[in-house]
Amino acid sequence: MRRTLGVGGGVVLAASSTAATTSVGIGLGLMAGIVGLHLPALMLLAFLPVLAIAGGYGRLGRVEPDAGSSYRWVGRILNPWLGFLTGWVNTVGTIVFMAYTTAVTGSALLQLVGQTGLHSLAGLALDPDSTVQSTAIGLVVLVAAALVAVRGLDLAARLQKYLLVFEYVVLLGFCGYGLFAGDQPFSLDWFDPFAIPSPQALAEGMVQAVFCYWGFESVFSIGEEVRDPRDASRSGFVALTVMLLIFLLAGTAFQRVLPLDDLADNGAQGLAFFGERLAHQPLAALPLVALLFSAAASLQASVIPTARGMYAMGRDRTLGPIWTRLHPRHATPAVGTLLVTAIAGVLALLSVAIPTVSDLILAAVDAIGIVVALYYALTAFAAAVSFRHLLRTAPLEGLRAVVAPVLGALVLLTVGGYLAWTFYDSADHFELSADNGWFDLLVPALMIGSGLPAAAWARWVRKSPYFLPERGDAPVAGSTNALEPQP
Repeated sequence: MRRTLGVGGGVVLAASSTAATTSVGIGLGLMAGIVGLHLPALMLLAFLPVLAIAGGYGRLGRVEPDAGSSYRWVGRILNPWLGFLTGWVNTVGTIVFMAYTTAVTGSALLQLVGQTGLHSLAGLALDPDSTVQSTAIGLVVLVAAALVAVRGLDLAARLQKYLLVFEYVVLLGFCGYGLFAGDQPFSLDWFDPFAIPSPQALAEGMVQAVFCYWGFESVFSIGEEVRDPRDASRSGFVALTVMLLIFLLAGTAFQRVLPLDDLADNGAQGLAFFGERLAHQPLAALPLVALLFSAAASLQASVIPTARGMYAMGRDRTLGPIWTRLHPRHATPAVGTLLVTAIAGVLALLSVAIPTVSDLILAAVDAIGIVVALYYALTAFAAAVSFRHLLRTAPLEGLRAVVAPVLGALVLLTVGGYLAWTFYDSADHFELSADNGWFDLLVPALMIGSGLPAAAWARWVRKSPYFLPERGDAPVAGSTNALEPQP
C-alpha cells in the first residue's frame, strides 16, 4: 500500500473515527440519564485510562507499524490466540458500530427533513426514531462512504477534512454560545466524580464515555500508509486531546442550557433539541447538519481501518485470501472494504428488530464499550511486556510505557467487568430489549465468544503461520535501538 498520509491526514482520520459530534449529539443525553449532571467529570475521568493506553499504542506503532496494529502486537508479544481475539472483537465491534451509525445517519437526515416542514411522504409518516426508516436511508450513505474509501486514503482524508471543519465550527460555536446563554446555574459539582450517584452508574457511564473516545487508535491501522510511523502516534494524541476539550466544553454547555430531564429524555435527538433552544430556524438546523456530516464521516472512517485490519489478518492466513486483494489502480483493500460494508449493511437490517433508534444506540454502545475495554486492555498489557526493560534502563520512560498502560488497562477491565456483572444481576429472564440486562450482556458475549471458533478454524484448518510459536517481544520491523526512549 502507498505511503501518502502525514500528521494532518492522520488527525483527520482519528478525529473522524472518534466522531465527537455524533458522540455529543446522541451520547450526552444517554449518559446524563445514568450519571446525572456530571458529564464533564465523567468525560475527564474516562480520558485518563484511555490516554495511558494511548501511550502504549503510540510506542508500539513507532516500533512496528502494521495494518493489523493491536491484532499483530498482542499476538506477537502475548499470545496468538489473544491477538486473534483482539483483532476479532475490534472488527466485530466496529461493524456493529457501523450498523447502528447507519441508523443514526438516517435518523439525522429525517430530523433535518422534519425541520423543513416535511413530516410525511406518500402517506407514510416520517419518524426519525424508527429504525426501519432510518436504516433504509442510512444504507445509501453507507454505500457511498465505502465507494469513496475504495478510491484511497488521500481522497477520503480530504473529504473528511472539510466535513470535520464544518462540524467543529458549528459545534464549538453553539457550545461556546450555550455557556453564556444558558439559564441553568453553573456548579463545580459537575466536575466532581465522587458525586456520581452509584458505582453502577459510574461503571456504565465510564464504559459509555470510553466508547466516546474509541476510534483514536484507527490511525495505527494505517501505519503502513503514513510517511513516518511517528506521524500515526502524533495524530492519535492530537485527536485524543481535541476530543477531551470538545467533550468538556459540550458537557458543560449542554448542562448550562438544558435541565436534566430535558437532557436525558431527548437521547438520540439531543443535539437537535440543544440547537433549537439556542437559535431559531434556519440556524437551529446547523447542529443537526453537523451531526449528519459526523455520522457519515465516521462510517467512512470506520470502514477504512476495519478493512485494513482484515487485510492484515488475511495476510497472516487467519482469514481467507480474499481480504488481501488490493485495487489494481488505487492500491487499497477494495474487496475487503466492500465486504465489510456489506456485512455492516446486513447487520443494520437485522437491527430493525429493535424498534427505536434510542434503544438501538443504548444496546450497541454498552456492548461495544465492554469489548473496547477488553481489547484496549490487552494492547496495553502487550506494550507493558514489550517495553518492560525500560523500568531498569529509563525509569521515567518506563512509567509512561509500562506502568501507565497497565493502570489504564486495570481501570477499564474493572469497570467493564463490573458493568457485565450488573447486567447479569439485573434480570431474571431474557427479552429482546435494551432494558434487559441479559440481552445487554448477550451482545458482547457473542462478539467475544464468536472469536474462539474463528481462531480455532484459522489455527487448525487454515494452518495459519500466525499461530506458530516463534513469536517473541522483539520488534519485527525496526532497528536494534527501536525500543530506546524516544521523544
